[in-house]
Amino acid sequence: MVPFVYRQTHEGDVRMSTYEKNQEAVEKVRDLIKGIDVAMLTTISSDGLVSRPMSTQEVEFDGDLWFMTMKDKSVYRELLENKSVNVAYVDKSYVSVRGEAELIEDRAKLEELWSPIYEKFFGVSSDDPSLVLIKIKAETAEYWEAGNRMKLVKNMFKKLTGKENDESDLNKTVELG
Repeated sequence: MVPFVYRQTHEGDVRMSTYEKNQEAVEKVRDLIKGIDVAMLTTISSDGLVSRPMSTQEVEFDGDLWFMTMKDKSVYRELLENKSVNVAYVDKSYVSVRGEAELIEDRAKLEELWSPIYEKFFGVSSDDPSLVLIKIKAETAEYWEAGNRMKLVKNMFKKLTGKENDESDLNKTVELG
């Protein structure tokens, strides 16, 4: 991890460190995906891209996303072959997270994330050895804040008056890892 360091370039001109920018980006993405239960997880198969809805585990986003699957599912086999993924969230805003997936067989973590509803969904109990966690280390995220009416109006005004710059408050790509 990059250390937390401020650099002073001119008297009074203090710039954000890489660590601080990263933390700010993580917090922004956390706010945007909070409360969105289902995401579309896209993996790469031998035939191309494959997307499926997945329930995000209720863990506060810190740069990692957690999902649960079973070893007999195609998502498990695809992640054994290629760890590159995309996770898309849609609600009042849109968030697309690119990252690398890791298959985790940690019974304690699985128990921590387990909910009785999963027993009905998966058809097995939490101690079933075919259950596996998917941990996605987010690398970048692109988001569109469509739910903020004031920002939408401000952005439309900028476009109409020709004062729009390349860096819109409504759409940004941020580095997370």
